[in-house]
Amino acid sequence: MVLFWNFMLYSFLGFLLEVAYARCTGGRPNRKCLWVLPLCPVYGLGACLILSLSAPARPFPPAVFLLGALTATGAEYLAAVYYEKLLGVSFWDYRDLPGNLHGRVCLPFSLAWGVLSLPLVYWLGPIFSPLLEQIPAPVGWAALAALAADLLLSALLLRSRRDIGCLKWYTHEKTAG
Repeated sequence: MVLFWNFMLYSFLGFLLEVAYARCTGGRPNRKCLWVLPLCPVYGLGACLILSLSAPARPFPPAVFLLGALTATGAEYLAAVYYEKLLGVSFWDYRDLPGNLHGRVCLPFSLAWGVLSLPLVYWLGPIFSPLLEQIPAPVGWAALAALAADLLLSALLLRSRRDIGCLKWYTHEKTAG
């Protein structure tokens, strides 16, 4: 169940990172996640893969950086293909950035994933893993059911509407006052 909680935690932290990045860069405020839950599954998937694969590289930070960059970039590429081919939507387009591959991944973000892998492996993982092990199984099953329902609902909405705007649950309109 720890793997599931890692997925949930890092999907949530990814959501927060996306919100902060959009706010700091004036980027698209579109939510890159699910319809209800504030999660970005590509971050959870990438983090779980990095944590699962990094044990042999752990004594060598440059290897963790490289492994993290490659692993997260692979997860990001596969997520983009899934969104485009199966759901008919695209959450990101990196065609204007250097070193991009079909607009799905690019060198600047691959390097960012490598940098983010270091605190994940050396700091966040060791801090959170023992805490996540303490979560009772019934809570995990309830959270898994909520995630599964939201994943299914989000996929159905995206596939039927072919517009990521259907996941937007908030507005940026300012009221006079």
